[in-house]
Amino acid sequence: MAKATGVTRAAKAILTCMLSTQMVFFTDEYDEIMQQESSPLCAADISPDLRKQFAFLSGGRGQNGSPIIIFPEYPAFGELEEQEFHNVLTYLTSIPSVCSTGVGFILVIDRRQDRWASVKGTLLRIAGSFPGNLQLVLVLRPTALFQRTISDIFFKLNKDEFKMKVPVIMLSSVTELHSYIDRTQLTQELGGTQEYCHEKWISHRTAIEGFALMVKKTAQTLQSFGTELAETELPNDVEATSNLLTVHTDKKDKMKEDLRIALCQGSRLLESINEPLVKDPDYTMNQDELENLATVQRLLGQLDETETAFDDFWDKHQTKLEQCLQLRHFEQNFREVRAHLDMVYDRLSGFSEVGISPAHVEHILKELNNHEERACVLDRALTLACDADQLIEASHYAVDSILPKCSELRAVCEEISSILKAKKAYLLKAMELHQCLEKATKWCDDGIYLLASQPVDKCQSQDGAESALQEIERFLETANQHKLTDLSGIWRDYESVLTQDFRVDKVFQKQLSMQEKFEKRRVSLKKLAAKQTRPVQPVAPRPEIMCLMSVHYRHVMNELLETERAYVEELLCVLEGYGAEMDNPAMANLIPNTLLHKKDILFGNMPEIYQFHKKTFLRELEAYTDYPELVGRCFLERMTDLQIYEKYCQNKPRSESLWRQCSDCVFFQECQKKLEHKLGLDSYLLKPVQRITKYQLLLKELLKYSKGCEGEDDLQEALSSILGILKAVNDSMHLIAITGYEGNLSDLGRLMMQGSFSVWTEHKKGHAKVKDLARFKPMQRHLFLHEKALLFCKKREENGEGYEKAPSYSFKHSLSMTAVGITENAKGDNKKFEIWCNSREEVFIVQAPTPEIKTAWVNEIRKVLTGQLKAYREARQQKSSDQISQLTPTSTSLTLSPFKTNPKTLKKGEEKKTDQMSQLIHSSSLPQGFSKASLSVDASEENDGYSSAEDPMNSDPEDEGGKKLSPGRYVVVADHDKNGPQELTVKSGDSVQLVREGDDGRW
Repeated sequence: MAKATGVTRAAKAILTCMLSTQMVFFTDEYDEIMQQESSPLCAADISPDLRKQFAFLSGGRGQNGSPIIIFPEYPAFGELEEQEFHNVLTYLTSIPSVCSTGVGFILVIDRRQDRWASVKGTLLRIAGSFPGNLQLVLVLRPTALFQRTISDIFFKLNKDEFKMKVPVIMLSSVTELHSYIDRTQLTQELGGTQEYCHEKWISHRTAIEGFALMVKKTAQTLQSFGTELAETELPNDVEATSNLLTVHTDKKDKMKEDLRIALCQGSRLLESINEPLVKDPDYTMNQDELENLATVQRLLGQLDETETAFDDFWDKHQTKLEQCLQLRHFEQNFREVRAHLDMVYDRLSGFSEVGISPAHVEHILKELNNHEERACVLDRALTLACDADQLIEASHYAVDSILPKCSELRAVCEEISSILKAKKAYLLKAMELHQCLEKATKWCDDGIYLLASQPVDKCQSQDGAESALQEIERFLETANQHKLTDLSGIWRDYESVLTQDFRVDKVFQKQLSMQEKFEKRRVSLKKLAAKQTRPVQPVAPRPEIMCLMSVHYRHVMNELLETERAYVEELLCVLEGYGAEMDNPAMANLIPNTLLHKKDILFGNMPEIYQFHKKTFLRELEAYTDYPELVGRCFLERMTDLQIYEKYCQNKPRSESLWRQCSDCVFFQECQKKLEHKLGLDSYLLKPVQRITKYQLLLKELLKYSKGCEGEDDLQEALSSILGILKAVNDSMHLIAITGYEGNLSDLGRLMMQGSFSVWTEHKKGHAKVKDLARFKPMQRHLFLHEKALLFCKKREENGEGYEKAPSYSFKHSLSMTAVGITENAKGDNKKFEIWCNSREEVFIVQAPTPEIKTAWVNEIRKVLTGQLKAYREARQQKSSDQISQLTPTSTSLTLSPFKTNPKTLKKGEEKKTDQMSQLIHSSSLPQGFSKASLSVDASEENDGYSSAEDPMNSDPEDEGGKKLSPGRYVVVADHDKNGPQELTVKSGDSVQLVREGDDGRW
């Protein structure tokens, strides 16, 4: 592209230079014609003044080439306006060539029929305002006797008054005039032989000046056009290039028309100037006519040269634009063909079905042939490559760009053809395998028929047994000749096409069973046919049994890979066949308003899922083809990426709702028709949900055959992770159905668990616990346990169909996990547990559907609270010092939350020696959101941080019966600053000695 632009710019630069040169010539020629540097006068501008003919250029010349201006008899000369006089003389003196005007003009003033006063006035006006150089002034004085006498006298007396620097000669007759100027240079009125027509002279001057002006404008237009071409960049698309070629061609045609008109006008003018010579070959042109002729001929010659140069350039420029248009067409077709080739390549790469029977394979093979016929893109690609060859042979300027694309097209076509050939060979191989298996199956069926057809009574005799034995031997020999019983050979010869569709293991088992039956029958018949007993040779196990487990393993791996490829192809089909069409302007009129700009809602993050499986997951799975027992590692490495399915499932209700609104629209019907799909889009939108579930089933199947193998642990962990994803997907589907919660659910942290429970509430009023009278009947609540909060919601009825049938949840209440405690066992029911806050001022009795669910929830809540307490302790320990001092408080106002070492964890004989330990926690030192109750539950060794209802630390404070804390040594676990004279300042880690606890609770 850059090279082509450079070449074009060079050519345009040459044209611009050439046109600039021509422009300078035409401008100089025009200025020479006009002989004025600024505001030149034209004949057309002063035509009325010229037609008065008080002065004119006859075309004559003096002996030294001086131009002659004749002032004929003009009675009204004295009445002429000064501007008229000045314009005419200025124009007349501008017409002759510069070399002629440099010599000076000869003025011939004819006043033979006038008076001296007219002669005097004419000379004075000429002397005062003649615009050119003068060489000689010749005056034909009045011929009347009196006026002639007066002229002689007064001319001598007033000679100095005229102030002329050249001689002024008074002549009495034209005869005297001929002594100064040759008769051939004078008009017939002055006794000369020169023919002069003033009207024709004016016409020629007007035409010449008009032609010169036209030529000048034409040159200017050509120069502007050349500049435009020089500044125009070659476009990058077909439409712009085509438009540019059309615009430039139109302008070129206009240029050519202007040139044609100018040439025609110049030719007519040349014919007009040459007209006297045509009429009279002996006619001699005067000097002015010769100069006019030369001027017009020069202008015509330059026009011819300019037109030739312009035509040459245009041919090159047009060729360049046409080659650019060819290139843009090629690039556009290349992009389209390349995209189709990629689509065909992807579809063929995933085409791996092998059928379930020879007839089925034959049908698939026929479909593949039809697919090949429909894939006319190969012919189109090769045709495009041939077109590219022609461009290269025609010395196209963009050979460096065309040649690689041409090679790429042929390479891809060759690769696709190779894939097609390989797929056909693959299917033919599969057909052979199906036929072998059918023959083996038929052999088994024929064997069963043979054994069943042998009459038992006839086999009891020696002859009958021998006959039956020979019949079996012949049957087995025929089978061996056709290799019908050698399934190990099938495994070896057809390993490349073996999949679970062939069910080789079942045929193999059936064949083994059949061989065992034949062997048993042969042994029995040999015993009956033998005259003496012969030992029976034991049958060694066949080697195929040893690889049977490997066959099952390989089948599952093949199914994983084949279904993965099919899944990727299905996603691509949906995104291109439906998603891309939503952006196709040609289909815009078919899209209903409810579907406009809702592509992200309809497909969710399916493009993200496709890119992950296409570029990453499928390739990594294929890397484990020969090591199926290790494929669990692939799932473990990509477990984080597989969580994208959670986002897809969260959007699925919105997608389902949008689909139900638009499912009958013409747009979807047209897309389905183009794709030749039997099922609608909704079936394909369900594929991601089905795929993540399929992984679970395949991993379970692989795990079944991996007992004791190297990758068993990875498979087990991968299966657990997939189940975790499915659980997270299920949880998220419930989470997005919550309504009425004013905050941001994402601020609550990860969702740990969710489920439905029966819930009672209790509230402490005064010193007694009062059960809510309205809550004797339990509330049905759906609980959502997050890392930072526990939500209570009411489950609403399910409405709608499909994904719209999912339940919704109305938010009712929430508890911050920094403010709650739990009692693991509620009295009287092993399915109940308690969740309480604010020193049991508010208690929620929760009944799970089963004891197992209750245990799972209690353990999960315990983990959350333990993690919070651990984080709090670590934060406080960073601020504590290692100093431990012995303090003896007198009367302090510290809030102590006691903790005693569990006696069960002490060894016998150590209980009395162990100091009682506790937590010292002041409410002002707790982080925001924590309560004393939530932190008063410390960890014991037996209960993993939380005790049961019998543990004093999880009992209701009122159940303590006002029991005081025993004296002893305690450790401070939180800082407390002194707030009054009766308090102490203590730091976390300090050791204190409790003397006693007063009745008012002060320590």
